Amino acid sequence: MASERPGSQIIGTGAYAPEKVLTNQDLARIVDTSDEWIRERTGITERRVARDDEAASDMAYEAARRALDAAGLTARDLDMIIVGTVTGDLPMPACAAILQRKLGATMIPAFDISAACAGFIYGLSIADKFVRTAACKRVLVVGVELLSRVLDWKDRATCVLFGDGAGAAVLGPAGDGDRGVLSTQLYTDATLVDSLCIRAGGSREPLTNEGLAENRHKVFMVGSDIFKIAVKNLTSASRSALDAAGFTPSDVTWVVPHQANLRIIAQVALRLDIPLERFVLNIERYGNTSSASIPIALDEGVRDGRIKPGDTVLMCALGAGISWGSALVRM
Repeated sequence: MASERPGSQIIGTGAYAPEKVLTNQDLARIVDTSDEWIRERTGITERRVARDDEAASDMAYEAARRALDAAGLTARDLDMIIVGTVTGDLPMPACAAILQRKLGATMIPAFDISAACAGFIYGLSIADKFVRTAACKRVLVVGVELLSRVLDWKDRATCVLFGDGAGAAVLGPAGDGDRGVLSTQLYTDATLVDSLCIRAGGSREPLTNEGLAENRHKVFMVGSDIFKIAVKNLTSASRSALDAAGFTPSDVTWVVPHQANLRIIAQVALRLDIPLERFVLNIERYGNTSSASIPIALDEGVRDGRIKPGDTVLMCALGAGISWGSALVRM
């Protein structure tokens, strides 16, 4: 049914979440909120928070190692490392470079992409192109975020939403069948660039004492702007991925969406006419882990046996930029 034979396929997945659990009840002790308020508006019950001595590259390493093990490979088998993150260890170098060192990979390209919650989809699309053209044989794609370090814990509009974690996938050449990446679609609309951002700390607004006092180095979001555009754009991008491969919603076995808000996901399910029961959901346990959310959910679905070889999986995500995208994959 695909317009062309797949050039790459996912050959291994892995995920990691910190041990510390922060519940809605815990948050209610530090900000004006409640378990009921959070669950009704987001579907989130708890999220994970990294240890004080844990960096983004540490979480990425754990997810990457598990993905490599699942693929039956070592880091020295890799030809490229792509990391989607907006919360890397340092402003420079790339988190991917630090991950390369921790994994013990050879001198291969390793770079970050900054597409926020859409980071894994962007990375998957880039990796697919490199494998499809035979420029690379095996590419590691990681989505990792340590958002607890960039949240204003007095702003209930944002601090209740996000969690820390990492997910990874290894792409390799597709075999003789029809398994593999069938299509990817990427988009950015910068008209809402200020609706979800970290306002200070870059070259436009260097961090000052005043900025620190006003928490301008923390995540800022106009939730109503993001909600409306997310439902519309995730639906259209998902349809585009299906159309590009010659598929219909009824051909989809599972949807693995970005775990941002259960109400957004429910609206996308309704508009695509795909039952919510066919969505892989873990938002209640992890919250929004940004670029890590899709690979964490994908790995969970693979490891618990829901997602099987041959299943058709639709992925979609939207984040700051506003950047969004989708991918259709035959597992």
